[in-house]
Amino acid sequence: MLGRDLLPQGRLRRTMPLAGFTARAASGRLVAGLREKAGKAGAVAQFHEQTAISYAELLGHSKGVLMKAGQIFSMVDAGSVGNGQLLPYQKALTRLQADAPPMDARLAREVLLDDLGRPVESAFAEFDDEPMAAASIGQVHRAVLLDGRQVVVKIQYPGVASAIREDLANTELLTTFFRVLTSASGIGMYRDLREWTQEITARIGEETDYRREAANITAFNRLYRDHPFIRIPEVIDKLSGERVLTMTHLEGLDWAAAQAADQDLKNTWAEVILRFVMSSYRHANLFHADPHPGNYRFGLDGTVGFVDFGCVKMLDERLRRNGVALLRAGIEGRKRELRDQMVKIGFFAHDSTITSEEAYEWYADIIYEVIAPQPVTYTPETTSRAIRALIDVRSKEHVLRRMSVPGDLLFTTRINLSVNAICAALQATVDAKSMVDEMDGVRAPLTPMGQQHDIWVRQRGLPYGLDPR
Repeated sequence: MLGRDLLPQGRLRRTMPLAGFTARAASGRLVAGLREKAGKAGAVAQFHEQTAISYAELLGHSKGVLMKAGQIFSMVDAGSVGNGQLLPYQKALTRLQADAPPMDARLAREVLLDDLGRPVESAFAEFDDEPMAAASIGQVHRAVLLDGRQVVVKIQYPGVASAIREDLANTELLTTFFRVLTSASGIGMYRDLREWTQEITARIGEETDYRREAANITAFNRLYRDHPFIRIPEVIDKLSGERVLTMTHLEGLDWAAAQAADQDLKNTWAEVILRFVMSSYRHANLFHADPHPGNYRFGLDGTVGFVDFGCVKMLDERLRRNGVALLRAGIEGRKRELRDQMVKIGFFAHDSTITSEEAYEWYADIIYEVIAPQPVTYTPETTSRAIRALIDVRSKEHVLRRMSVPGDLLFTTRINLSVNAICAALQATVDAKSMVDEMDGVRAPLTPMGQQHDIWVRQRGLPYGLDPR
């Protein structure tokens, strides 16, 4: 098969570089600490900066689970985590979102020919050999169809699927990854990572299946058909296969340009993103579980395009309903009911020592922007607060130490952290509570965007409110 040997194969071959790196980093950190105690100012900070660059390079060339995990982690606001020494790692890992080492043009064309059974010249009127983006599993090229439509073409790296399958069978890879980053940051991570690791591996494994991603895109495209401000690409089925995925191109600003836009426009984009996150699982129980800004296209008309649907999560219907009920109890301050919903979801048993007050205080930090006086502005404190509640459990009194967060909710945690970080970077001011209230059917839409969404929902005959079925 094409490209089978282009990536290191075999569990041992793919584990050894990271294991060796971890050992060297541990000893290097010790030496740096001794040098700083001996008067070498900044030795530890310099160590972390150099180590972060080397680590990102290692993950970038791994083209597998490690690189994908690095991309996921890079969306966390490292300045808000632990002792601050994680920041250079985040800066280095962030490069993986847009600066992954690409495959050359010849190889990309070979993959396309092998998967579609036809050469580039017969499939497209134009095809740009220079990738517009390269990521952990594949890279993206611009192209023009024979009928003139602008499209993007995702081409999977040869050998990446089998490499990831072997990675996923080796839990030590992800365990070591978490060990490196938590050691660097000085944070105390959630104690039981087994269920979380299983959920991460399941989602990453699905991302190698381009046919599954095509089905995900089609599901979201059908759901948001004719939506006034949410844009989803359309899959070109005849030019898509196991390792090639062709879809219509969505125009819009990239993340760097979006951050420099007028504040009113940034507020509008933030409202669109929040509504997309809130409405998808209310209307169809779908989560777009990869919410980093590289997957958004920001329209000057206030619309937002959403791309990359390799990571999509569906919740069990009972869990989805309980999640909506939990949020309502939190918003309305019904502390005893909130605790009962947490028991139903599986955070802890009914006889747990966690009180209703403790449960509410923890959850209130997570939904702070919804229960705060409205409208609310997302700030760096937004992400710091969420990180303290959901990740950093150094304090022995942290209530999360007495919980068992269900693995099914891992990616909702990721969505919470990432969307908060995006809205904070936009410095967005929105009425977050009114969005939740209208989608739960407890009040009429307050904003013009809410009114447009409400009209669209009713025209489509979609489920709405607290009890949609």
